[in-house]
Amino acid sequence: MHTRRHALGLISAGLLTGLTALPTFAQSVASAGQPLKLIVPFTPGTGIDIIARTLGPKLAQSLNRPVVVENRVGASGNLGTEAVVRAAPDGATLLVSVSTLVMNRSLYPALPFDPVKDLAPISLTSWGQLLLVTHPKTGYKTPNDLVAAARKQPGRINYASPGVGTPHHLSMELFKDTAKVFLTHIPYRGTGPAVTDLLGGQVDAMFLPIHVALPHIRSGRVVALGIGSDKRHALLPELPTLTEAGTQVNVDMWFGMFAPKGTPAEVVNLFNREINQLLASEDVKKAFVVQGMDPSGSTPQAFGQLVERDAERWSRLIKERNIQPE
Repeated sequence: MHTRRHALGLISAGLLTGLTALPTFAQSVASAGQPLKLIVPFTPGTGIDIIARTLGPKLAQSLNRPVVVENRVGASGNLGTEAVVRAAPDGATLLVSVSTLVMNRSLYPALPFDPVKDLAPISLTSWGQLLLVTHPKTGYKTPNDLVAAARKQPGRINYASPGVGTPHHLSMELFKDTAKVFLTHIPYRGTGPAVTDLLGGQVDAMFLPIHVALPHIRSGRVVALGIGSDKRHALLPELPTLTEAGTQVNVDMWFGMFAPKGTPAEVVNLFNREINQLLASEDVKKAFVVQGMDPSGSTPQAFGQLVERDAERWSRLIKERNIQPE
């Protein structure tokens, strides 16, 4: 009996060794030799693009397969998003996106796809903060100064954004809704023209990403009133959050990666593990921080829950304020 058990044990061990030596389906897909395409739905040089171009080469090394970054620009990010939604769920195409994704769901209800339900969340990659800033000529020093002035002169104070439906625009609308004030929106075609007019004093205020606003804050050309986050930022530790100033507004932007709906869970989990390992590396942290992004990973499930909660939050605001895309 002892000899028989010993023989069975050897056979079992041999079988197990053989099984573990075989590549899993996820490993086969991830290193199949075909290029992994990271689709960025916005122009080169944006925060999303930098995430893709920072993680892309490292994923190529860890997965032992080519990685190609493709900027598929158009329709406020919807063109690139749809390309991933329509792609085969075979681990060959991923989307690198930002919280604009869920804003677009409510801004463009006629889209032929659902940017929340038709994508498989892989992982959060980072957070980006928006600062509420103003031109020095306004004399505002705190968010409460802006609120008080807006209550005295409803509609007289204006604010800029890179366009209707952008995070900059919706963040100010959330601020207005929370503070119960009215500021006049002046949409521009892009961040550059909006910032130019803010620096020139043609507009009074706006929300800006921290890395865009920081040089102008340090030069004294704009004044930072508060950060739209639940905590202060290391780059501006003296700047209070909007919540500290009495306005309960958190407009942190999340960045993350998605796969087409139907991508096998083991493939999603494989990408998740690889991405989270890369986010913990010092060189990735440095590359992100320079752009005002804080690296932050997650499980696919936690990221999916974040996306759904954010979709509901912005949907309520867009409907209540009847915000229509241009």
